[in-house]
Amino acid sequence: MLLPSHDRYPYRAIGARKDYSWPEGKRIAMHIGLNIEIFAFGTGLSHNLTVPLPAPDQRAFAWTDYGNRIGVWRILDMLDELGLPASHLCNTEIFKYCPELIAPIKARGDEFIGHGRTNAERHGTMWEPDEARFLAEVRDAILEHTGQEVRGWMAPWMSHSRHTPDLLQEAGYKFLMDWPADDQPIWMKTRGGRIMSVPYPLELNDSPQMLVRHHTPDQFSQMIIDQFEEMLDQSAKQPLVFGVALHTMVTGQPYRLRAMRRALKYIAEHPRRNEVWFTRPGAIYDHCLNLPEGTM
Repeated sequence: MLLPSHDRYPYRAIGARKDYSWPEGKRIAMHIGLNIEIFAFGTGLSHNLTVPLPAPDQRAFAWTDYGNRIGVWRILDMLDELGLPASHLCNTEIFKYCPELIAPIKARGDEFIGHGRTNAERHGTMWEPDEARFLAEVRDAILEHTGQEVRGWMAPWMSHSRHTPDLLQEAGYKFLMDWPADDQPIWMKTRGGRIMSVPYPLELNDSPQMLVRHHTPDQFSQMIIDQFEEMLDQSAKQPLVFGVALHTMVTGQPYRLRAMRRALKYIAEHPRRNEVWFTRPGAIYDHCLNLPEGTM
């Protein structure tokens, strides 16, 4: 039986790969991805905490807007308190809605990741020319509003077409984060060259765990700790990437934030923290780009 294949990367077992380390000999790279999203009122896709109402469903819209009015600021305060870097997966319409966000993110030295225009849409069903224009529009909007040349991509809803990696590479993006196939960065083929996949968690992610699977904040906090401890031990054999994915309207709720602070404080103050590279996806990309050819 011949299964359809994406033909983007070959199979390589984790134990059969070449070894390398992160900067200063560290073995595990930790990054936090904060999704900062904006939705259309009364139309399009949206997160929902409870039974959907008929349009315009102001309740669901207002709940997502809480993330931009309150949640993101509480999360940034927490990250500052713990001294943890982050990347910010931003819908570009957020820069028009709350431009006050840009300066504090830049002041932290954090990284903007392309995350579409709004999470009210997904681009995986677009015609190829439309998707190409869409990716370029997001790239240009981030530069215009932040002054930062975007290098990384995370699709709204992690939705891809068959051509998305090709179009990302052609638009100048250097890495993507929405193929959760590995605990190490890998190279992916495109028709114009290659693009790096930097690990980003589909499971260690507040939205699916607490909105879809209905785990409690304490359960999610313990998942983060357990994942960290297990991967820290595994990293003696291979260098690994440990990511945590957050959304402003989810983790930004006070009772969830308290549980999240416990988990991140546990890691930030861990007795083996000197083995951890607290970093951002762009720095992971830069490090891997400079590894000897054939290492990845």
